[in-house]
Amino acid sequence: MNTRIKTFLATAFVATLLLSVSCKGKTEQNTKVSTEQIETNEKQSKEYASTYVCPMHCEGSGSDTEGTCPKCGMDYVANVEHQKDGHTHK
Repeated sequence: MNTRIKTFLATAFVATLLLSVSCKGKTEQNTKVSTEQIETNEKQSKEYASTYVCPMHCEGSGSDTEGTCPKCGMDYVANVEHQKDGHTHK
């Protein structure tokens, strides 16, 4: 094989290897951040943050008054972690 072709192929291989290694770390980091954001948003959504919540945390459930979940029919339970004004006293 021609020396130029060998050099080109070697350079292309090294560049591909470097890009795949550097992108892998960023993908894992972005996934971790996204998972943390999802968990935080989930805990702030209506089915977690209402005064009364469905024990199954069905999507769209949760209320400021007692009742039943429109999705599964279970009775709402008082949300012991409910913070009406956004803070707790410890």
